[in-house]
Amino acid sequence: MKITAIGLDLAKNVFQVHGVDERGHALVKKTLKRAQLAAFFASVPPCLVGMEACSGAHFWARKLQGFGHTVRLISPQFVRPYVKSNKTDAADAAAICEAVSRPDMRFVPIKSIESQGLLVLHRARQGFIRSRVAQTNQIRGFLAEFGIIIPQGAYHIQPRVAEILEDAEIALPGTVRELLLQLVAHVRYAHEQEQLLEARIKRWHKDNEASSRLAQIPGIGPLTASALVASIGDVSAFRNGRQLAAWLGLVPRQHSTGGKAHLLGISRRGDTYLRTLLTHGARSVIICAKQKPGYEQSWLGRLLKRKHHNVVVCALANHNARVVWALLKHDRQYRADFSPQAA
Repeated sequence: MKITAIGLDLAKNVFQVHGVDERGHALVKKTLKRAQLAAFFASVPPCLVGMEACSGAHFWARKLQGFGHTVRLISPQFVRPYVKSNKTDAADAAAICEAVSRPDMRFVPIKSIESQGLLVLHRARQGFIRSRVAQTNQIRGFLAEFGIIIPQGAYHIQPRVAEILEDAEIALPGTVRELLLQLVAHVRYAHEQEQLLEARIKRWHKDNEASSRLAQIPGIGPLTASALVASIGDVSAFRNGRQLAAWLGLVPRQHSTGGKAHLLGISRRGDTYLRTLLTHGARSVIICAKQKPGYEQSWLGRLLKRKHHNVVVCALANHNARVVWALLKHDRQYRADFSPQAA
């Protein structure tokens, strides 16, 4: 019998393979080492291969596609219901094989190596930001123990610490003064690395046509546009803009029954980083819109009269996500006066 579908449970060194024929009968149940995996799939006739979207999934997806296989990545939360017993590698591989064969299953787009490289820059930049913020908060906490309070704002840290170190009347142990110099140097280094990575991302954005088009949308800048282009990949994987907004976690959760729809808060599915960029961009648009004439008669002004500010922020971020889908899908430029009827 011919293998038609394979479920592959990924790991660092030991991989579990579960293959079935067209009737669903198990033909292959193997445990393979990392060095054996590529040779195994090279010897198997092209078939459907399912994997959970986890660390290393995009690398193996591209590699197996090179062997002629059709690869599908599945979110782990959609695989869990198909696990029939206790969690083992073999049970996970069988569940993945079952899930990838379902006609209504939703899959994760496979990223190219260029998109992954850009997203690595985004993640590294975000890591430096978290490190810088954590270090500045630590400096504030240490100084507060000695009765010294620094005003709010990251820009106060370095000049205020310099003044404290120069003031000999402030009672600070010598070990604390040396530590403050070291911590401030770490904050400065993290900020410099953040700026260098941001400059590299902006250079990529400038050379990418799709990212440049998305940056024309109010509330979306080079960082958000580049991250969206790299994360979305093939926009045809989403049937409409609402699917993209739902993938980003910008639509309400539902708890509906008996024909009655109950909408809850936003679902917060998908990528937290992308959702954060879109919501912060929406906040800046609302702040700027309030300073423009005719604001109260605009869509945002009317919505703010009826809804809480944070609800309007999420609504605008949702709207921008749908505009992103439209621009990428139809290869258009952003127009503030665009109307579907005219199109």
